Amino acid sequence: MSLKYPWQRLAFLPRFTKQLILVVSDCILLALSAYFAFVVRLGFVFTPNRAQLFLILVAPLLAVPVFVRFGLYRAIIRYLAERAIWPIFQATAIAALFWVALVFLMELYGASGLPRSVPLIYWLFSTVLVAVSRFGAKWLLSTSERGKTYTSSALIIGVGDPARQLAAALRNHSETLVVGLVDPSGKLCGMDIVGLRVYAMTQVPSLIENYGINQIVVSEQNLDKEQRQYLARVLGRLPVKVRILPPITDLTAGRYLISAIRNIEIDDLLGRSPVPPDTAMLREVVEGRRIMVTGAGGSIGSHLCHTIAAWNPACIVLFEVSEFALYQIDRQLRTFASCPIIPVLGSVQDQASLEAALRAHKIDTLYHCAAYKHVPLVEKNELVGICNNVFGTLNVARAALESDVQRLVLISSDKAVRPANVMGATKRWAELIVAYYGQLAEEAGQDKLFYAVRFGNVLGSNGSVVPLFREQIANGGPITLTHENMTRYFMSIKEAAELIVQSGAIAETGDTVLLEMGEPVKIRDLAENMVLLAGLTLRTPENPNGDIAIEVTGIRDGEKMYEELFYDPSLAQSTSHPKILRAPRRRVSDHELPVKLQELADAVAAGDVQVARAILFGFIASGSDHGNREGEAV
Repeated sequence: MSLKYPWQRLAFLPRFTKQLILVVSDCILLALSAYFAFVVRLGFVFTPNRAQLFLILVAPLLAVPVFVRFGLYRAIIRYLAERAIWPIFQATAIAALFWVALVFLMELYGASGLPRSVPLIYWLFSTVLVAVSRFGAKWLLSTSERGKTYTSSALIIGVGDPARQLAAALRNHSETLVVGLVDPSGKLCGMDIVGLRVYAMTQVPSLIENYGINQIVVSEQNLDKEQRQYLARVLGRLPVKVRILPPITDLTAGRYLISAIRNIEIDDLLGRSPVPPDTAMLREVVEGRRIMVTGAGGSIGSHLCHTIAAWNPACIVLFEVSEFALYQIDRQLRTFASCPIIPVLGSVQDQASLEAALRAHKIDTLYHCAAYKHVPLVEKNELVGICNNVFGTLNVARAALESDVQRLVLISSDKAVRPANVMGATKRWAELIVAYYGQLAEEAGQDKLFYAVRFGNVLGSNGSVVPLFREQIANGGPITLTHENMTRYFMSIKEAAELIVQSGAIAETGDTVLLEMGEPVKIRDLAENMVLLAGLTLRTPENPNGDIAIEVTGIRDGEKMYEELFYDPSLAQSTSHPKILRAPRRRVSDHELPVKLQELADAVAAGDVQVARAILFGFIASGSDHGNREGEAV
């Protein structure tokens, strides 16, 4: 290796040799500090007498052991942090006190000639010279870093500890030039942190243009919604790669490698600010319990299984109708789960197989995720959707009632509120069935908890717009929208799964638990941000040479312009968790629901789609479910 500067050879010397150089350097500097202390006090350069010479030469002998004790020779000079000033300050102060003690002993035996101010001056000189020697060496050894050619430049968004540590790591160990830091709050703009200038968010585009920045690293974990949207809107149009630094807690928990700065995802920018899970709630609901998940291979079911597996259940039974999906989730969980994983191939439309699985594995907690959820497909296959979503839930509820299941949790949807499609209507029926069987359990004196959890779309779930848009972008477009102004609620799958599990510590039987979803997002904005995050441009009349076009195809059968989580938001009740709400409980009719279920079953058995649809929507629209008529918040 060719070295530009001679002193760079020091970096390649053995560790002991470098420590020896430091010790010799400190001895010289400490002796000089003692001599100059006399010079400053006396006001002239002098030749020391025997007592003064002894004090000058003994100063390093007293100080070096103290320096060893304070670890001044353990530090690697190239990576010396600014906080190393404090140990130097302490070590030189104690060394000066030892020097004063020696002078006092000498005076007891008749020696003299040491003015009282000399020890203080010695301490000041020794502190400055030792500190300057170390940080000066650090500066010299880092000249090769300053002289090298950088292959990229980066801007770090954030000013906290992660940002400072990342900046130091990039400057010391990579070929990336860190241009500066960005303070999302704007409070530190114009200041310097670790030698880097702090800028405002609004200055990011000009910095990218002026400095040729090609990487943005987001280290700030607490960006609010407006700042996330600003990043998506502005950075997506600029020729930069945007990455996000995982939280330090995730690094220490082993969820990321220390080098895993990942590409920024759509839920990082458009998603809400999630609340950290309540570990006490998760442990209470999961630890030591025997849990079964229907639809375990689906997007919600699989993430629910991952969340459950992390909190030491007694076992997890995976109930799934798709052989491949069951194989996938079983294989994934076995890589890290410490509890038994039991795959069961079966359908919720088969009550016998449900009961057999519940009894064979002594299940006490049952999460019912299995359902057909794709609105246009269910709209074209109404009877199949009714069989699976309504009567599948009926089978699950019956099996839970007749077995030792203590907790049944239905995974519902915001489409169950004032449903305009078969999928939403079936989910509303499913909510009523679970509430009804919860009432039956109460009336029978059984200590069982039956409730539903309702929330909106999850980013990246099977059949949602996110994977569809990704596929369309990968194919060069166009992205298809059904309406310019359509909105939906969005939540990350991980957060949804954690909140579903935590709700078990809050819900009561018959409840409909609502996950707080924040503000609805325009699907058009979601599509545009996904294009920009892919590093592409939108094709518009103003930019006809853009990469991806967006086309509006028209609303499909059963689609609504917007979804709702509540019939009446004013009646939603808060709980001990800020992201979990509860709807007021309403009693389901003891007679009408079973009668309507039988009528619906007869229509399905006869294959009469029109009658089945009339019963499906008529029961809800009539107010017989006690939802609209009594002003229920669900």
